[in-house]
Amino acid sequence: MASDTRDPFLAAALAEARAGLAEGGIPIGSVLVIDGSIIGRGHNRRVQKGSPTLHAEMDCLENAGRLRAADYRRATLYSTLSPCDMCSGASLLYGIPRIVIGENRTFQGPESYLRQRGVLLEIVDDEHCVRLMREFIAAHPALWNEDIGE
Repeated sequence: MASDTRDPFLAAALAEARAGLAEGGIPIGSVLVIDGSIIGRGHNRRVQKGSPTLHAEMDCLENAGRLRAADYRRATLYSTLSPCDMCSGASLLYGIPRIVIGENRTFQGPESYLRQRGVLLEIVDDEHCVRLMREFIAAHPALWNEDIGE
């Protein structure tokens, strides 16, 4: 399914989310952008890999590979959903200065803490991201609660 999302990087993250859903996983996607190019992409693979930690942002960072600290300081992390504590912590650890969030209506991570630590957050409130998560949560509430630790 094509995305109507205007930002091409958020659209790429949304495509990752849809790929995760097609694999039987949780539809959250992420891309890492440096100097206008996607250098890493990923989606939540907790279900597919039986992993406790393979959220979309973690998969994206893993797929980007080892980078220099200077590279992370020029990066923007895009995520279809507000990053959780773990993914926010990884962003802080590597000094990623900007995170673009597709939506934070269905889940909100530690956004105020990220802002306090100097991270620029852009909340897009993209209706495609919202709809994808709302439909998934309605269809799979137990799996969603597992993913967010409830």
